[in-house]
Amino acid sequence: MSMQNTPASERVHIAFFGRRNAGKSSLINAVTGQELSVVSDVAGTTTDPVYKTMELLPIGPVVIIDTPGYDDEGELGELRVKKTRQVLNRTDCGILVVDATVGMGECEKALVNLFEERKIPYLVVFNKTDVKEKEVTGEAQSALFASAKTGAGIHELKERIGVLLHTEEEKRRLIGDKIAPGDVAVLVVPIDEAAPKGRLILPQQQTIRDILDAEGMPLVVKDIGLHEAFLSLKEKPAMVITDSQVFGKVAKQVPAEVPLTSFSILMARYKGFLSTAVEGVRMLENLRGGDKILISEGCTHHRQCGDIGTVKLPAMIRKFTGKEPEFVFTSGKDFPEDLTGIRLVIHCGGCMLTERELSYRKKTAEDERVPFTNYGIAMAHMNGILARSVAMFPEVAELLK
Repeated sequence: MSMQNTPASERVHIAFFGRRNAGKSSLINAVTGQELSVVSDVAGTTTDPVYKTMELLPIGPVVIIDTPGYDDEGELGELRVKKTRQVLNRTDCGILVVDATVGMGECEKALVNLFEERKIPYLVVFNKTDVKEKEVTGEAQSALFASAKTGAGIHELKERIGVLLHTEEEKRRLIGDKIAPGDVAVLVVPIDEAAPKGRLILPQQQTIRDILDAEGMPLVVKDIGLHEAFLSLKEKPAMVITDSQVFGKVAKQVPAEVPLTSFSILMARYKGFLSTAVEGVRMLENLRGGDKILISEGCTHHRQCGDIGTVKLPAMIRKFTGKEPEFVFTSGKDFPEDLTGIRLVIHCGGCMLTERELSYRKKTAEDERVPFTNYGIAMAHMNGILARSVAMFPEVAELLK
């Protein structure tokens, strides 16, 4: 992936919802000015969520999502509705498309309830106003009126989406707010069989960019070159940031007075669940044999020998606890809605997931009182260096006292 490209996890996710044949796909094509979605008069044409990354003015980098009709029926229809509900977990802005010839019904009201329950900013758009003008002001507060066929109301819809998203909270920093101009930050990046050929993984790229934006100087080395990197510096670096897999090895080489953390810990901070992860990792002390641990990864990739999630992390947990837990693994967009029987969730850094989707996963665990942590926090804890790894974040470090 080029560093000039905005990853999907950093793009605003705008999803279009509604009943079958409400004109969701037609409205998407009108809003984007492209034939992104297949359009047909046959109800149920969209059978799976369709994702498209693009630039949309005046908003910027976005992911547009077309969803199956929420009123779909039958066995396959139920599966499609389930997939539509899953899209809500990663939606930053919901567009409820209402057929103006039909008006608001139970399907639309159910979707509004879901938006409000999950605190998803949304707009209600009455489509097909070219077919039938309908008095709907009392049916949906602040509704918009548009026609995908004639283009009426499309510009206003894009402007309203921009205003709605502009009010959302500003993104957190990875580490740039802890860097002063001229600071050297040493980044330890192991290159092994699992490392992608010809590129760095996303958290490493984002960390480098955040340091540069803060006018800092990132020094990137492999784990075998850390000692030589320290010798080359006239002064100690402002901090060391390492891949979690070599946390223990790096900690032994970095002087105690030099702040040390990991990419995974920084991602937990960036995605807004660092405090939760620090509190949740304590469950490792209380595990019993046979307890279920869910290890969840946000991306999907070919599992290799020595995979961190399915091999290295379970091995570390067995050694640390002296127990034999039962491990359950998920990846990509799959995350169980029911965590019955799970004693601990250990998530990856979540670089491929939006903050909203990670927040949903965290809340799912919280609602069922299941501790939630991540790879980097768990590995730092098991290496006995968790307090050191979060020391540069005083409000989080306080949780360990």
